[in-house]
Amino acid sequence: MKKITVIGAGFAGLTAVRQLRKLDKNCEITLIAPSAELHYLPSLIWIPSGLRKREDIIVPLENFFKRLNVKFHQASVTALSADGRIVETDNGDVNNDGLIIASGGRFIKKLPGIEHAITPCEGIDAVEKIRDRIDAMSGGTIAFGFAGNPKEPSAMRGGPMFEFLFGTDTLLKKQRRRNNFELVFFTPAEKPGNRLGPKAVERLLGEMKKREIKTHLGQKMKAFEADRVVTEKGEFKTDLIIFMPGMTGNKWFDNSDLPRSEGGLIKADQHCKVESLNGVYVAGDSGSFPGPDWMPKQAHMADLQAEAAAKNLLAELNGETADATFKVELVCIVDSNDKGMMISRTESSNIMLPGMLLLHWMKRFFEWWYLRKYR
Repeated sequence: MKKITVIGAGFAGLTAVRQLRKLDKNCEITLIAPSAELHYLPSLIWIPSGLRKREDIIVPLENFFKRLNVKFHQASVTALSADGRIVETDNGDVNNDGLIIASGGRFIKKLPGIEHAITPCEGIDAVEKIRDRIDAMSGGTIAFGFAGNPKEPSAMRGGPMFEFLFGTDTLLKKQRRRNNFELVFFTPAEKPGNRLGPKAVERLLGEMKKREIKTHLGQKMKAFEADRVVTEKGEFKTDLIIFMPGMTGNKWFDNSDLPRSEGGLIKADQHCKVESLNGVYVAGDSGSFPGPDWMPKQAHMADLQAEAAAKNLLAELNGETADATFKVELVCIVDSNDKGMMISRTESSNIMLPGMLLLHWMKRFFEWWYLRKYR
């Protein structure tokens, strides 16, 4: 019986499990993660407004694991040895015949004063802190920004920052407090949202102008302080900093022979196979894949990569040709709590739909549709 290990209980890890079980009813699957829960991170944007609470977006996975006959190993990975055949954890070693790494990425926290900023995509605790800080403010300036990994163009998660920005504007207007606040958007990029496509930049900046949101663009950040953002071209005061840094690989990657990209992610080919290692594949934020520099780090892309990784791993273990690839596709709805702006980009097209109430409800429906398979 083939023994397959999956590291991570996020989008890529769970999609890999479903695909493995779909294709092989008998293989032994072990999933390693700190907890048997899926945190549906796309819905973090709705916590500050109260549209979602912690319990709404945490899905216990015990029943899912039972249905698919998956062994759950509760642990944090600490190292990888024996050319990928042994996953070392803080709760013992796990042996495998094949491995899929889907442990996500890590935010780069090197900027001086980064402790003064809240990084929302770090999870529910961070977003609840944002919610509580905004609730306690009677007025002031809130700064929203993001940066990337200069050595890994795809290792960026800027889309949610537009949602937190526009969602906060909507929230304050509903509370009739917007006139007491100044919202500021900042980024080193001169054209924020360019990875979403040329149409997106104009639309996003137009939305900021319409909402009277100030911008500081094309200014490299030097530091954060408790009450200000400092850039190479000046500084501005703020009462709250919400910031998404660029991403790099997990710390445990350093305790392995995994090939790394210049930006610190695991190097993989178009089949999600880790270079130079047999029976080791990667999907989602952990990997550096060939393709356009706008290839997104988002759930949809992670799902596509995970499906390819699972197919190819089983093919390799069965002595078959492992030639499945994944489509490079960006699909997102930039939500603002009361409407949504849809953006789709492939290597041959770039489609953008303007803000509509229907798209907001479509995003909420998708959340229900996606999570029902794990509940």
